[in-house]
Amino acid sequence: MTDPDERTRSTISRRRALQVLAAGAGAAATLPALSCRPGDEAERSGSRPDGDRAAPAGGPAGTSTDPDLINPVKPWGGTLTEEEMRTAAALCDVIIPADDHSPSASAVGAHEFIDEWVSAPYEANQNDRVVIRGGLAWLNVESVRRFGSEFALLDATQRYEICADIHYVPDAAAEYRSAARFFDKMRDLTATAFYTTEEGMADLQYIGNIALDRFDGPPPEVLERLGLP
Repeated sequence: MTDPDERTRSTISRRRALQVLAAGAGAAATLPALSCRPGDEAERSGSRPDGDRAAPAGGPAGTSTDPDLINPVKPWGGTLTEEEMRTAAALCDVIIPADDHSPSASAVGAHEFIDEWVSAPYEANQNDRVVIRGGLAWLNVESVRRFGSEFALLDATQRYEICADIHYVPDAAAEYRSAARFFDKMRDLTATAFYTTEEGMADLQYIGNIALDRFDGPPPEVLERLGLP
């Protein structure tokens, strides 16, 4: 984390690092909360047994183990409270703020993605829920202790001051180590959420899923760099 007065420079370097992280996540991250483990069943928020859903013509069955990715259905509701969502949105925007090229993470629903992720009825997601909810609670307690207000109501300088103590696990003091692990998880989820949106892909300049009228092969400078004829 850096001082907000150096926002332009720090945002570029941090954003670039998150872009590299997101690029390695792969397309599967687009719907990470859908499990492919046999036997997994969603039992939350209006979900229906797999057998009750008609299979789309020529498409997948639309079950928890064979999801319909063309017409996806989220079979569970969110579990984060309004206060937790406010705090999560504010932290997402510290991690990926708006710049001249793209909106902030919360503007494209990163905090809503995180709510969906931690609300999924699978063991790994439920473990993440404990980390995220505990971390959000800590963030507000720490905000009140330092500045007398919840995190979402702090100004940028105050938010950065808190995050500076927890932004990198190896550098975190012992009393902030657990909070730093929470921040690490939030950073990963925020980057995954942001860079799998249209706005995030545009920020990456990713065109892999855009139809081209013509493709003449890789540019000569790319072939040269790779040592290919």
